[in-house]
Amino acid sequence: MRGHIAKKGNRYYAVVYEGIDAATGKPRQRWHAAGETRKGAERILGNLVKRMHDGDYRSPDKITLGDYLLERWLPSKRTRVKPSTAAAYERNIRLHINPNIGRIPLQKLQPEDLDELYVKLLTEGKRNGTGGGLSAKSVRNVHATIQSALSDATRKGTVFRNVADIADPPSISRSGRSMNVWTGDQLRSFLETIAGHELYPLYFLAATTGMRRGEIAGLRWRNVDLDAARLTVNQQIVSVEYELIEDDLKTASSRRTIDLDEQTMAMLRRHRRQQLEERMASGRRGDDGFVFARPDGTPIHPDLISQTFQRFMAQIDLPKIRLHDLRHTHATILLQQNIHPKVVSERLGHSSIAFTMTVYQHVMPGMQAEAAATFGAAVFGD
Repeated sequence: MRGHIAKKGNRYYAVVYEGIDAATGKPRQRWHAAGETRKGAERILGNLVKRMHDGDYRSPDKITLGDYLLERWLPSKRTRVKPSTAAAYERNIRLHINPNIGRIPLQKLQPEDLDELYVKLLTEGKRNGTGGGLSAKSVRNVHATIQSALSDATRKGTVFRNVADIADPPSISRSGRSMNVWTGDQLRSFLETIAGHELYPLYFLAATTGMRRGEIAGLRWRNVDLDAARLTVNQQIVSVEYELIEDDLKTASSRRTIDLDEQTMAMLRRHRRQQLEERMASGRRGDDGFVFARPDGTPIHPDLISQTFQRFMAQIDLPKIRLHDLRHTHATILLQQNIHPKVVSERLGHSSIAFTMTVYQHVMPGMQAEAAATFGAAVFGD
């Protein structure tokens, strides 16, 4: 046994023997804070001793943040999260964390180091060669990666505290978030302009349903009821290191049924007929049944969907929006037409109507004015 449990006051510690100190000739011991229960301390000590036996143990003050994240934390995390989540963690580590603070010893990391990192990312964090900073949401994602890693390190006794808990990541004000949307006329103009493009049906469906990019890429014909005029959203396609993976939806509320209008149904019928004709002409037998597919029947890459939309934006004389803003446009038009927010929330797959109201409160002032006028007319007359 190369360690023991110690107690000071109400707290337990896992104490690890690290050999003889060359300077003093005395045994060197490392104390790891282990919480208020002996059982928790025993679990931490067992983990530390195992790492010693496996040759994986290094004194915490000799482990840099970067080494801990990539060599110890991320491999363990991969077994407990979705591949897409693990890939997002790795991107944050390699692009934003390690180049800036990865060389700091793990135990010497301070909240101020994280605060400085967040400021730098907000001002000059983009890595695509265009310069500029990351959005507050992207920086908070970096913060979430660090916080999760340090939480595990604290739980296992590698560090004494999670400094990310007291750092100050940027806040996200939903009321002040940038959201560009089109009017109904602008949306119609866009769809008319791209009508001859092979991905026209895809963008048409995105505009008339508010579906997310991955949800549309993962839609199969078996989930489209052409008789009842509705479709079911129950999976998505995600890209992990550019490899396509069929994945579950993020939340239970994302699984939903969306009713379709007549124009969308007519478009889907034409698209299905054309898809079957092309399949017969090519002689291709296998078919995974994706509504929007490559010539070989495999799903369209989500990145291609976004990149093609960006090229449209460079060519078409309309206000510039992102692909995801088609979803915002769909919701905004519905709310402006006095569709109840609960219905809009259900179509978008939001977790709650409160979330929908918060995201789209920029639409609410006009609706409230109309509600006030309607109330006044009902009570006092015209």
